[in-house]
This record gives sequence, C-alpha cells and structure tokens, in this order.
Amino acid sequence: MTKPFPSDMDAPPDCQLCPRLVAFRKQAQEKHPDWFNAPVPVWGDAEAKLFIVGLAPGMQGANRTGRPFTGDFAGDLLFATLEKAALTSGTYDKRPDDGFALFGVLIANAVRCVPPQNKPTGAEIVNCRPFLQATMAARPQAQTFLALGRIAHDTFLSTLGLRRASYPFGHGARHELGEGRVLFDSYHCSRYNTNTRRLTPEMFEEVIFAAARQAGIGRGL
Repeated sequence: MTKPFPSDMDAPPDCQLCPRLVAFRKQAQEKHPDWFNAPVPVWGDAEAKLFIVGLAPGMQGANRTGRPFTGDFAGDLLFATLEKAALTSGTYDKRPDDGFALFGVLIANAVRCVPPQNKPTGAEIVNCRPFLQATMAARPQAQTFLALGRIAHDTFLSTLGLRRASYPFGHGARHELGEGRVLFDSYHCSRYNTNTRRLTPEMFEEVIFAAARQAGIGRGL
C-alpha cells in the first residue's frame, strides 16, 4: 500500500511567500474558480527511487488539474515516455482522477505555483527551495534524479549546496553527486523544445531509460 506523503513536503494551499505568484494565482482563481489554482503538491510513488524535478506548474496543466505535468503537452510526452519505460499503470487521460499512477517515480516542481510567462524569478525559486529540501529528506531512498531543464538542474544543485560550475547542464549528462546520488539532465519536454526539434521523443526516451537503469526500475533494469 502506498504510504502518504508528509505534509511538509508541500507548500500550504494559501502560501504567501511570493507576492507576485500570489497575485497571479488570485487572477487565475477569479477567471477559473473551478481550477486547482494553488501550490501543486508532490506526486508519484512514495517508495520512488527516481525523482524527477520540473520547473513550475503550467497554467493549463498542473495549475488547472493540481497534479504535476497533468493536462499540458509536456505531460503528454513525459507520461508516454515513462509508460514506455514500464514506470506507470492505468491510462493517462489528463485528469487527476484518471487512475493513472507512477511506479518507482516521484515528481515535484522546483517552484510549486504557476508563474507568469512560465518564468519564476530567482527569489521565488529560493523561497520554494525548502519544500524541495523537505521532499528529498522525506524520501532518502530516491538517489537518482532527473532535472528537466537548466533551471531545475541549477536549483536542484543549490538545494544540495553544490557548485553549479562543477556540474554543467547538458542534455543527457550524468553527474555523480556523492553519497550515492546521481543526477541526469534533459532538455525540458515542452512543446517549444519538441517543435523546434531541440528535444526529440527519441532523445527524451534515451535519458528516461538511462535514469531508470541507474535507479534499477522499470525497463531500465
């Protein structure tokens, strides 16, 4: 049976740490009162060995549904690739109640609230860092990490107190971080990156399978 997540892994629903994000969230609440419109919680397998770190919720995706990557194009590619790696069950239908589940995988965003233009500020990233730290502390069995994009990569390293210059971001890069931790990098699975062919489904699949092999889960075994 899946264990519940500790509440301190997630920002409170009425989090007030970032005034700009609070104001933007309120605007979304006024326009779409039936949407989630709150800091998006961690989601996945409580016994996960692979921890995927995204940047922030998308307006039409996680901010609407309340589940990371659910409802936007980035989630379509991410979940289809995780399914190929045998890390999911059920059928993904872009809804938090679709019965879709992850095996061995945990997903959290570096910034838990939707930011304007999908661009959080440095201060907002720092404000949200304690929630990422709490997630990592609560799930020490997750020793393999996958950062989706440079900002997720950088904030993850800062969360561990590591020098960014020692672990340069690069798609497909693998970083030994010490204490058994390994970080993989990927370009973000956004529509822009796939439309411009900066990231192809084959490139993304290669990184996902490599991370799964490192973690010893799914078809990465």
